[in-house]
Amino acid sequence: MTEPRVSIVIVSRQRPAALSLCLAAVARLTYPVYEVIVVADQSGLRAVKDLPFAESIKSVAFEEPNIAAARNRGIAQAAGQVVAFIDDDAVPEPRWLDHLVMPFVDPSVAAAGGFVLGRNGISYQWRGRVVDHAGTTRDVALNPRNPTILTPPTGWAVKTEGTNMAIRRDVLAQMGGFDPAFHFYMDETDVNMRLAAAGHATAIVPLAQVHHGYAASPRRRQDRTVRDLRQIAASTVVFLRKHCPSAQHDVTLAAALSEQRKRLLSQMMTGQQEPGDIRRLLRGWSDGLVEGRTRELTVPMAMPEAQTGFLPFPSLFSSGHHIIQGYLTQARALREQAIRSAEQGKTVSLFLLSRTALYHRVRFHPAGYWEQTGGLFGRSDRSGALFRFSRLSSRVAREIERIGAARF
Repeated sequence: MTEPRVSIVIVSRQRPAALSLCLAAVARLTYPVYEVIVVADQSGLRAVKDLPFAESIKSVAFEEPNIAAARNRGIAQAAGQVVAFIDDDAVPEPRWLDHLVMPFVDPSVAAAGGFVLGRNGISYQWRGRVVDHAGTTRDVALNPRNPTILTPPTGWAVKTEGTNMAIRRDVLAQMGGFDPAFHFYMDETDVNMRLAAAGHATAIVPLAQVHHGYAASPRRRQDRTVRDLRQIAASTVVFLRKHCPSAQHDVTLAAALSEQRKRLLSQMMTGQQEPGDIRRLLRGWSDGLVEGRTRELTVPMAMPEAQTGFLPFPSLFSSGHHIIQGYLTQARALREQAIRSAEQGKTVSLFLLSRTALYHRVRFHPAGYWEQTGGLFGRSDRSGALFRFSRLSSRVAREIERIGAARF
């Protein structure tokens, strides 16, 4: 089968540094035929212009703080058969698209979602769930390596995350894209529900992995401290108006408010919030409920074909991968070696370990390589042993086995 053309849509607002890092990783994907569409404010567009491959990116100016409307602008430019979405504060593993697109060989599959890794680059933020008409999610059992195709029962949908999902363009266009009534939060969940209602199957793909950093925004600080709840409340109400019987709204909103209170009190216990902050945030929640009840819901209208032709992105990846390993004391020389290898078009994984039991962390370096640090005897997978004696070569071999299918 010929690989389908893929359009990657990235929405960015007030996070140019995060966007640049995201694009540095997107520029090194191993998938053979994809285009990149960035929908961003002026700070994001300036960041794109500074990149050496700027002319290979479709840039769309968009200043409105509405992620659903911004995604629709990206879809309008998308000329691929599949549209993939990733957030500006995330970076994909090199084989992200290879895995994410694989289930579309089955004509019944209209959408796919992958796994999301957290800030340490190892623990999972998100794996696989289904969601009901009240927005309640439930974990589902999955094969840990192979895609699982799901068609949930009536009233449920397969939940995908907007930072790691893909949908057939013709299906997405026919259903009218995303609903701009969701300025932020639950916009992709609304799409999940509409896909399920139309009888479409969704695949969950464990090896299609992205690293999500939770960058600062008007709604949270870098450390995930809550700044504003208005948009979350408004979108929750919009979702219930669209998908949930009205008799269940009050009890569902009461449960949602209880969860938000618990989160805020937990942050107050750790010194992230003051009592006055909590009162202000809960007022914002109440204001958001009012706003959500009055927002105009979109009447779905089919979207036309792409406004521009397909613009193939010339990936900086050419062939092969390179494993570099050593001790933290050699960091400078090994990092220079990693940069040189990345410049040659390889997927580069650098393992810099110390003779300790420190936990491991993984990050993507702006120069184009992956770096894993930690103790030779310490945990990578947080469910592993606290201490396990290893030699450097055997420890790196274990880590390659853990990450290899997603990266190489």
